[in-house]
Amino acid sequence: MRFGRSVAYCLFNVHNFRINIFSRADMASSKYFTRAQLQQRSDDDETNGDSKRKTKARVKVKEENISKVKASETISGKLGCTMKSLARGKQEFSHAPALDLVDRASVSSPTPTARKRPRRHIKIETESDRTDASDVCVSKNQNVKVKQEVSSVGDLDLLSLHIKAEKPNQEYSSDSVNNAITDHEVKAEWQPPRWREQLANIIEMRKFRDAPVDSMGCDVISDVLASPKDYRYQVLVSLMLSSQTKDQVTSAAMFKLREHGCTVSNILATSDADLGSLIYPVGFWQKKIGYIKRTSEILSAKYDGDIPNTIKDLCSLPGVGPKMAHLTMKCAWGSITGIGVDTHVHRISNRLNWVRKPTKDPEDTRKALEDWLPRPYWSEINHLLVGFGQQTCLPVGPKCSTCLNKTICPVGLGHKAASPNVKKEKK
Repeated sequence: MRFGRSVAYCLFNVHNFRINIFSRADMASSKYFTRAQLQQRSDDDETNGDSKRKTKARVKVKEENISKVKASETISGKLGCTMKSLARGKQEFSHAPALDLVDRASVSSPTPTARKRPRRHIKIETESDRTDASDVCVSKNQNVKVKQEVSSVGDLDLLSLHIKAEKPNQEYSSDSVNNAITDHEVKAEWQPPRWREQLANIIEMRKFRDAPVDSMGCDVISDVLASPKDYRYQVLVSLMLSSQTKDQVTSAAMFKLREHGCTVSNILATSDADLGSLIYPVGFWQKKIGYIKRTSEILSAKYDGDIPNTIKDLCSLPGVGPKMAHLTMKCAWGSITGIGVDTHVHRISNRLNWVRKPTKDPEDTRKALEDWLPRPYWSEINHLLVGFGQQTCLPVGPKCSTCLNKTICPVGLGHKAASPNVKKEKK
């Protein structure tokens, strides 16, 4: 009776759960199964089958995701700037088309090359109140300095760009001396031993820009609202008048010329007597009348009323020397071609021993300075030293007691402060 009941149970389970009910291990341990045991094993088989199907589905989805990621990386490499700007909501990239992330899967990735492209590491430092380095913007009116360093790591050359943005400062800053020298170091055969410290002290003394040259220089007394040709012509005329003349007198003469009409055509139509009354009392005003008239004729006939844009052509004009030519190129054309050396720059350079041997004229001083002075200082050295010579390092009776270079200047070291007059008591 008992044996027949077991056979019936087995036939029933085989019909419903197929022949995989029994295993060899189970047959070795037990010959018969209950209904609950058979039901448990069938449930386990179904669970294992479902898990296998799910695992295969997950592997397939994972492979599809990998292909999508590769395609996304391809698009982000080409359009990374646009997608990043769209995510931030930048207004300047509003014209870029919106991209759907799902559509990236349809883009095939390019064939990989044999050699990897070098990575570019960009470090941006800016003097700004914001601390978020990821949202730094450099405006158009900022001066940007780029320093490039190339290093080799394995088989890849890494190119590093160090960009420093500095806002234009209206005042001189002694802190910027070492930075500019470091970025533009010039390996000259000879340099003054303590010129960095001396120049930093001069910049500190000139930081307020309150010398006569600051308010009455050639670029200040010319009419910036005039046409470009007329403005350049006025810069040239003001430099011609400034020779052997104080800035106050040159400024007054240029004011009268501008009121009269300081253009090439108007000066040519003005008589010599009237022109003399306008520029008087500048130094050598009678000679300068002829210089201005002949120069105006050349400009009208050869340069269409404009001034030349080369040192050679400027020096060919009557009454124009190398100092005027270099300053004209800087102030009128915005080009630095050399150092403008006048009496102030000539005197101070010799006093500070900024020349290898004493020079006798400004032209020799210019050549000596350009041999060792870093080029970034060529544009401002004239303005610095002229104002310094007008206020502190005077031609006669220099104010060495108030100069910051008194302990590192040959003239300052030899200068003795005047002792107070003390009356000796008679015994």
